Amino acid sequence: MQLKPLARSLAVALSIVVIAGCSSTGGTQDGDSYGSQDGSSTGMGAGTSGAGTGGQYGSTTGSGSGAGQQADSRIPEVRTIYFDYDRDTIKSEYESAVMAHARYLRANPNAQVVLHGHTDERGTREYNMALGERRARAVQRFLNIQGVSNSQMSVVSYGEERPAASGQTESAYSQNRRVVFNY
Repeated sequence: MQLKPLARSLAVALSIVVIAGCSSTGGTQDGDSYGSQDGSSTGMGAGTSGAGTGGQYGSTTGSGSGAGQQADSRIPEVRTIYFDYDRDTIKSEYESAVMAHARYLRANPNAQVVLHGHTDERGTREYNMALGERRARAVQRFLNIQGVSNSQMSVVSYGEERPAASGQTESAYSQNRRVVFNY
């Protein structure tokens, strides 16, 4: 029975190493770190922009520039990050957005965030609840590695229960595979 705790510890250590190895220290080459491809602006949740060109998924920010560079006293504009199908790893294109949240939370120790994990409708309800939680916990671990206190964060999984987009298309599915930062 000693193997299970050891395996769990190794999995956590491997996750930390992977996340630390993938972290970046700046924005993208063109300075435009994220944003929807069509420039539309939406809030958190329903009505998010669809899949962008080149297979990259858009975000829920409208301006698409400067959110990762903004002052630490403002909540970052990008509050939704998207995931690949059946994956719980943070895509490199969203690392700067998560870093902006880490900077905000470190600068504002009284701030609280709830990380809402979501999935598309494929898979069983139980599997999707677990996947939504794994996605939110991956973001939580990333923030924790960046120095954010666990007491500032909590995780909720909605699985497939609160879709941002309806339909059975890849565009709808891609909008539903997400973690939302709720302050």
